[in-house]
Amino acid sequence: MPAGNDLTPQQLHRIEQAVANAESVSGLTFSVFIGVAEEDSRQYAERLHAGLDDPKHSVLVLCDPGFRALEIVTGAEARRTLDDLECRLAAASMQSSFAGGDIVGGLVLGIQQLGEAARKPRTLHANP
Repeated sequence: MPAGNDLTPQQLHRIEQAVANAESVSGLTFSVFIGVAEEDSRQYAERLHAGLDDPKHSVLVLCDPGFRALEIVTGAEARRTLDDLECRLAAASMQSSFAGGDIVGGLVLGIQQLGEAARKPRTLHANP
């Protein structure tokens, strides 16, 4: 299982593209951490999330393949459109891919799922 710096340029590009697409459809900022988390992966993910430029509007996905840890942290504003159930569903999709040995594919799938779940509502304008 690759760590963050063990990814090929193509794998990094796939993740970056998924992040860009999720940000485009949702208006949120997505960050991905792949690597070794500290003993309490949740607390570590929350600290990473708090250090982002705009944590209120951000979603952080932490994946520690070696310890089989996956954490999704959402900021206060992000939680308005992305609730715990949607995060659990995305996590389940990611974990299914991870179990099959596809870390990158799982992350791409989960990030896309999170972006779609947080999609900005379309505004319809009618001409009088």
